[in-house]
Amino acid sequence: MRRLINYFLQGLIFLVPIVFTLWAVGSAFLAIDRWTGRLIRAPVFGVGFAVMLVGVTVFGFLASNFLTRRLLQFFEQQLDRLPLLRLLHTSIKDLMSAFVGEKRRFNKPVLVDISGDGRLKAIGFVTRDSMERFERPEDVAVYFPQSYNFAGQVVIVSRAAVTAVALDASEAMAFIVSGGVTGK
Repeated sequence: MRRLINYFLQGLIFLVPIVFTLWAVGSAFLAIDRWTGRLIRAPVFGVGFAVMLVGVTVFGFLASNFLTRRLLQFFEQQLDRLPLLRLLHTSIKDLMSAFVGEKRRFNKPVLVDISGDGRLKAIGFVTRDSMERFERPEDVAVYFPQSYNFAGQVVIVSRAAVTAVALDASEAMAFIVSGGVTGK
């Protein structure tokens, strides 16, 4: 019985974020479709997607504008004062920043010698070039995404065990996440 409960909880942990995200995006699309349908007195399927695309782009413009950026930063500061929302907000923001934007972290794909003798290697991404803060100046932080999953693991490895690979970061990520089946 305990194992069944554990499976159920694992399923919740995996499915709830995905279902919630799909529900939120789908609901937003459908709501915009309904609003525009009421405005022009005819349902227009797909307008919600276009409006969301334009809306996110406009919001990005406002976030990069000097005056509105300060207002948005103030809003984020207020959001970060609430413990649970701060955890969710900062985690999602850090994850998004790791993949896109100026502070991308997954842009240095590397091959790491796991076994020390060159027989076992893994592809990952250097996320921190210096581990001096942790009193490990000769080490780097490497993130290893998991295949078919939205998870991964950060491993501190010796700089000598890391070799840069001549792959675009998106190619390396696709290779890893697909379990090695994507690519040429």
